[in-house]
Amino acid sequence: MSLTGVAIGMTGRSVPIAFVLSALMVLTTNMPLALINTIARYQGGAYSIIGSGLNKKFTGMYSVLFVLTNLSLSMYTLSFADYALPFLPMVPRKALAIGLLVIIYGLNYRGIDKFSQFQNVIVLSLVVALATFSVYGMLNMDMSTYYNTETFMTDGVLGLLTATAQLTFATGGANVIANLSAEAKNPTRDIPMVMITSTIGVAVLYAFMATIAAGILPVDQVANQPLTLVAERVLPRALYVFFIIGGAWFALISTLNSQLATCTKPLIQAAKDGWFPEGLAYIHPKYRTPTRLLTFFFIVGLIPVLLGLDISFISRTVTFVGTVNNSMIVLSFYYATKKYSEQWKKSPLHLSEGPKTLLVVAAIAIYLLQAFLMGRSLPLYYVAGNVVVFILAYTFATTKYNSGKVNVSQSYTLND
Repeated sequence: MSLTGVAIGMTGRSVPIAFVLSALMVLTTNMPLALINTIARYQGGAYSIIGSGLNKKFTGMYSVLFVLTNLSLSMYTLSFADYALPFLPMVPRKALAIGLLVIIYGLNYRGIDKFSQFQNVIVLSLVVALATFSVYGMLNMDMSTYYNTETFMTDGVLGLLTATAQLTFATGGANVIANLSAEAKNPTRDIPMVMITSTIGVAVLYAFMATIAAGILPVDQVANQPLTLVAERVLPRALYVFFIIGGAWFALISTLNSQLATCTKPLIQAAKDGWFPEGLAYIHPKYRTPTRLLTFFFIVGLIPVLLGLDISFISRTVTFVGTVNNSMIVLSFYYATKKYSEQWKKSPLHLSEGPKTLLVVAAIAIYLLQAFLMGRSLPLYYVAGNVVVFILAYTFATTKYNSGKVNVSQSYTLND
């Protein structure tokens, strides 16, 4: 919902291919995260995973960069505002974005269970809305002109790959479930299953949706635009309203809620271990939620909205920074499965050393490719600024860890 129009602007009507390729990238890069979750329950999610496989100081570097990746909270609120404006034109875009952030913050403040049943309804509505959009769209498409060379792969292979890298942000959302390992009933079974099946499911659904989004109107009209233009053209008025509310609104609400519900987990453990003030890990006695960290991430999501940053810029920033953290997770998988070889041998998804090494190399190579593709579309000063952030995060982690004020505990429980 947020990035389809952006991707069309990068590659034209080849955007369905970009969605499928992005899902293949995500399945490869997320597989180490899925597999490592078969050997233990990780109380701090990805933070605890890194602590299980790499030098302890890298948990500090991860924590700093993790805060930056959650700037994406603002992307969902801004995209929601774009889809809400046709119905609420009298309300400023920033006010709509901030209003949604306040509502989701309030719901999570009172406990994740308050929203869980509604989340199921939201997902069902989303699937129906996207399927309806795709069916009606197919009936209005002229496939004979779809593959016109002027509108297909408009920026060549490099443009297609850049769109693919950008869309890993859209098809890769299942990785946040790993941060709920502590709350899951059977994380070693359920988390890998959810990550794999949901990624495949959304890839198919999004590819159909993207075909319609790019194929009805001229490419220059839909590039970098929300799906409202096409939906209004192909859907009857009642279904158009359902698509916007039951599809676009609910998609962005569910994603925002999922991220805000999970993003606190790594930093709770980081604060307990001494990387940040321990008070950040405070759990409200009535609601049993980390209210201080929720407030902190509310502010993180609010800042880009107040600064007026655009969705494309935010997503590229988060993807670029995320490649470093995600690479650390992949390496943690490699070393943790060596360290805990007995648990790894008992994993239902166990890989022998050769395929495991090949998977790790492929995942790291994809992350490097993503960093290059995202970096090429960003100003040089901005790329240099990100490199400085990486260096500062590593310096902070090394200095803090060597000071003796950090005690990275074993915040994971191995399988028997």
